[in-house]
Amino acid sequence: MKTRKRIYRTILWICAITTAGMFSFSAGTSGAEEIPKKEGWDAHESQTRMHFQDNEMEFSLALILGATANGGCEIGEAFVTAGRIEEGNAASWQKEWIATAERAEARGDTSLEKGHSISARKQYLRASYYYRAALISMLPQNPLFRETANKSRSLLQKGGKLLNPPLEYFEIPFEGYLLPGYYRRASEKPEKHKTLLMIGGGETFAEDLFFYIAPLAHERGYNFLTVDLPGQGLLPLDGKVFRADMNIPLKAVVDYALSKTEVDPEKLAMFGISGGGGFVPQAAQYDKRIQAIAMNSAVVDAYTLFGAMPVATMTEEQMQGFSSFKENTIRVIAWRWGVPMDSISGLVEANRGFCFDPAQITCPALSIVGEGEYADPHVQEQQRMFLQGVPSTTKALLVVTPGEEGASNHCLTENRSIMSQVVFDFFDEAFDSFSQ
Repeated sequence: MKTRKRIYRTILWICAITTAGMFSFSAGTSGAEEIPKKEGWDAHESQTRMHFQDNEMEFSLALILGATANGGCEIGEAFVTAGRIEEGNAASWQKEWIATAERAEARGDTSLEKGHSISARKQYLRASYYYRAALISMLPQNPLFRETANKSRSLLQKGGKLLNPPLEYFEIPFEGYLLPGYYRRASEKPEKHKTLLMIGGGETFAEDLFFYIAPLAHERGYNFLTVDLPGQGLLPLDGKVFRADMNIPLKAVVDYALSKTEVDPEKLAMFGISGGGGFVPQAAQYDKRIQAIAMNSAVVDAYTLFGAMPVATMTEEQMQGFSSFKENTIRVIAWRWGVPMDSISGLVEANRGFCFDPAQITCPALSIVGEGEYADPHVQEQQRMFLQGVPSTTKALLVVTPGEEGASNHCLTENRSIMSQVVFDFFDEAFDSFSQ
């Protein structure tokens, strides 16, 4: 393995992505001049309008609809639910998604009682994600917060057991507490397989990441593993908030993955979305067991990026002008970083030290970003630092996916097909090159 990698990394790789409509740039280039710039960036800005006028609700609806291909949503259910929600009202959003989740759960119970395992599985999986959807903008002090999250988790476990191979729930011991997550083998066969470690960002639960990409990974022959890191899921309820050295908990995740005999250590990929676009490359900087990484998109220095976000510098007076949905969403993000929810501007300082050194990235590395998000000059600057900072011997690529194909939002929430095409093709080509 070491010999193959040494030979591979002596080759200066020039990108040659030909997918129609995509912009792509290789290491050593910027490309920032190729896309028009805009000001006033909001990471949750929606590039299309499907239902809500409230921008934050509209982004969240796109996130939910994007899970349709992965079994997390039924379009009819989603739009009927959206139609019952009062514009911008956080409590209304929570109430209606919980009601939809309960209906799907009840349908699953009926099917399971009659021995219809496939029907039960499909209902349980959607119910799990609908309960998760209800948590968007729910404040942690709400008595329903933990209960709703646990419903989402239990139903994903219940439905996951009906998959073949089954989805397994696990907990990794770490510094005196547990990191919960999910794992699914590529197949029941004993041979080793390539593996995807999927990592979320500032607002995610591990359940999100299953519905973001797990079935797409499975159909491509990957073992799939995802986990809640400090700051994610329910961990902040116990004081486990985000930390600048995310490479430390991620090392424990890699240890866990490599303990499995069916995981091929030469084909271990890690993909991070949103804040995970900084956590994952930081892990790769320190842990050379990670063989390839993808970021959506690269966050070289979260401190400077947060400093450029208007929502991260909000005063209480400004917050009062937002819908309850948007206001709650911002407060929950602060809570996950250990920032008082009535002091949002503390988010900027809380992100000091959340960074990685591109010069230390030696594995193949992809940054993928939607065209709408890439129009922001601060996002472009993070990608420029990534591309110009990696060593010339590192296979590094930036792909900007097209808005005209509905692949423009933050984390490409609304087009998982294009996202998975770019990400898995990159990983497969990187792994194939190791054996040449």
